[in-house]
Amino acid sequence: MNTRPPKIIVLDDDPTGSQTVHSCLLLMQWDVDTLRLGLADEVPIFFVLTNTRALTPENAASITQDVCHNLKLAIEAEGIEDFLVISRSDSTLRGHYPIETDVIAQELGGFDAHFLIPAFFEGGRVTRDSIHYLHIDGVPTPVHETEFAKDSVFGYRHSYLPDYVEEKTKGRIKATEVQRFLLSEIRQGSLERLMELKGNQCGVVDGETQQDLDQFAQDLLTAAASGKRFLFRSAASILTSLAKLGSQPIAPKEMAKYKPTSKPGVILVGSHVKKTTQQLEKLLKEEGVGGIEVDVKRLRDNPNEREKLLAETLDQVKTVYQENKTPVVYTSREELTFETVQKRLDFGVEVSALLMDVVQGLPHDIGFLISKGGITSNDVLSTGLKLRSARLLGQVLAGCSMVRTAADHPLFPNLPVVLFPGNVGDNQGLVTVYNRLKLNN
Repeated sequence: MNTRPPKIIVLDDDPTGSQTVHSCLLLMQWDVDTLRLGLADEVPIFFVLTNTRALTPENAASITQDVCHNLKLAIEAEGIEDFLVISRSDSTLRGHYPIETDVIAQELGGFDAHFLIPAFFEGGRVTRDSIHYLHIDGVPTPVHETEFAKDSVFGYRHSYLPDYVEEKTKGRIKATEVQRFLLSEIRQGSLERLMELKGNQCGVVDGETQQDLDQFAQDLLTAAASGKRFLFRSAASILTSLAKLGSQPIAPKEMAKYKPTSKPGVILVGSHVKKTTQQLEKLLKEEGVGGIEVDVKRLRDNPNEREKLLAETLDQVKTVYQENKTPVVYTSREELTFETVQKRLDFGVEVSALLMDVVQGLPHDIGFLISKGGITSNDVLSTGLKLRSARLLGQVLAGCSMVRTAADHPLFPNLPVVLFPGNVGDNQGLVTVYNRLKLNN
């Protein structure tokens, strides 16, 4: 039995999966040398930000395959013997399942089981009796009854996870074949059952509290130390239990200490989910902010408007910033329609590219940057800021990670960047984070 904890490798389909841990590396690239940085790091967990949720199924599969191919080489080069692989995905069941776990299993092979663990307690997502719930205004709602199940790209009909698995695998894995790990069993201990799994069986795991997943994670790690190999499709909360990192260095309410200047910051809002729009409405009523709407319909109707729209946006940012206020740049809230899913995805890429040009044109002495939305946040790190890697500082609000650029960043040295998922936080969530960071050093 191996006593060293396994390296925890997270392939994150948007950059918000690190929202319950701290101090680890986020990698925006996945060449062998960059992956070796993560494997060699002293923190037991690291994240590879693949952003596959924003991609077509074919591209998601291709990138996952590429990452896994390079991982094999990096693992061999670093002499890593034991590792866990997590395909981190959305806590409301949206994403390329089973495409990504299929590719990982094919490339890294030999898994005894793969587990669906979508519980995310900071966001009010729990799983009970294999049914996944989202707390809405305090009411546990089966997730198939929420807006997320109607997603035009990743929609689904079932909250009962065995049925969800059968639906998403198109019957390849029958609901009756799925191993259910229920709360009563998890709380009594699951080690014996875990040791019996083989042949990449599918398991779905309940979780109502962090202690539930702490118990399950301990059994998983014990089984892994005895030679069992597991793959995960999960939200963020199981990562907390597996990594065992303890409290973050600076408390959420005090994270303004990381600001390099006392200047205002900038807030970038790309997410369109209902919760984001509600949070944006509250934020725009705050003193000290200036709202700047980017009318993306102009981009859809006339691509030649792009440069004009960019110039107008940056001029408005400059005006608000010179008034010592925090510019809030947000995409227009109107839901646009497209002829095909592919055209909708392609337009999302165009909008994000425009926003990234806005990021690169921001004043270089801003005090912080808040990025609202998973895909937006990924693009801010990889394209807007052109980062190879970043160190995670912790959470400024439950579920909202903060990273910091390096001291030698060519545009924004030592800049704190908040990765704020679209569907996290109460209606005051953006206001809370803004108020925590606007404080002078």
